[in-house]
Amino acid sequence: MTKQRSPLRRLVLAGAVALMAVAGCASNPAGSNGSATTNAGGESPHTSHDTTPAAPAQPLRAGERFVNLTMPEPYTPSAPQGGTDEYRCVILDPTLTNPAFLSGSQFQPQNTPMVHHAIVFAVPPENAAAAHAKDDATPGQGWTCFGDDGVEGEQPSSWVDTWAPGATETLFQQDVGFQLQPGSLLILQIHYNLLATGAGTTDQSSVRLRLTDGTRATKPLVTVPLSAPTELPCAAGESGPLCDRDAAIADITQRFGGEVGGAEDELISACSNGAPEPGNTQHCDVLVPEPLTVYAAFGHMHLLGRSIKVELNPDTAKAQTLLDVPNFDFDHQRLQPMPTPVDINPGDTLRVTCTHDATLRQQLPQLSNLPPRYVVWGDGTTDEMCLGLLTATFR
Repeated sequence: MTKQRSPLRRLVLAGAVALMAVAGCASNPAGSNGSATTNAGGESPHTSHDTTPAAPAQPLRAGERFVNLTMPEPYTPSAPQGGTDEYRCVILDPTLTNPAFLSGSQFQPQNTPMVHHAIVFAVPPENAAAAHAKDDATPGQGWTCFGDDGVEGEQPSSWVDTWAPGATETLFQQDVGFQLQPGSLLILQIHYNLLATGAGTTDQSSVRLRLTDGTRATKPLVTVPLSAPTELPCAAGESGPLCDRDAAIADITQRFGGEVGGAEDELISACSNGAPEPGNTQHCDVLVPEPLTVYAAFGHMHLLGRSIKVELNPDTAKAQTLLDVPNFDFDHQRLQPMPTPVDINPGDTLRVTCTHDATLRQQLPQLSNLPPRYVVWGDGTTDEMCLGLLTATFR
């Protein structure tokens, strides 16, 4: 029996999978990639995807080393249940024989147009056999993994890296890192979006790890997720069977299974007292149970996202903004370090707020030919998310 952990510790150690497996990333208020179409506000809507070459690696610092891990072979995504999205999990083995800290990482997509986002989970050594057994039991390379990485064990996997288009490696100046034990495995979960490429194309992506042995003072990082519901009705003038909320949720359940299909109602129960409130903007408040220090923040939505914000103690004299992306661009998402690390105390409130815009559906080539739908939380590119991620340490 392991030591009982608080709800927040269990959540972050599980890689935040209790909030339904999301893509995670942070954005900056960068402009669009130059789409010729303009939105209702006169701004160009984002496109998908940015194909700008990845920035060269920043130099190694004292005590660091690079480890490059690539998918063992090319993979051809295949979206199940008539959908256009697949989440695939592939084992990468860093072959650690001593404890290490992950002080930086950079996912490197090989087929950029089809990669919607990627998450790296660290599997503790006691679950390594379960991960290999799951891989062996599934035909082909890896396994389909809507939600979390799908590896079961008493000590859950931890969420150690997130990538979305435009994301680059961010290095902290503090002595911090994600802790990895000898024998740990990494699970690379890639969300493949086939709207842009269609079926039949392959991908063989990789991850560059920046590892260090750490010191006695090195603080272990955790990823803290903050999710809000999405209740976005069809735009004025749109109609169709999926403009009905229940039909839209049933469609998500068919494509991704009951765990993902039930995510929206779980978020509504946690954030909105069980009653959906249709509209462009939604938020969720989370009461902090344990002291944290936050070093950086990320914000992630899909193609209908307009803005995302993460606030500490909103509407009080202690209010502080941790992340503010007023013009969200899917193709320019960045982890945003705090100018100074922010201490958060038990009893504080964290709020994530997202605004989506259904009128973008007719302006984006990937979506314009698809039937209109009532948009709720879902794993697909045609669905939506409202996800803030905090990179933090427990105090």
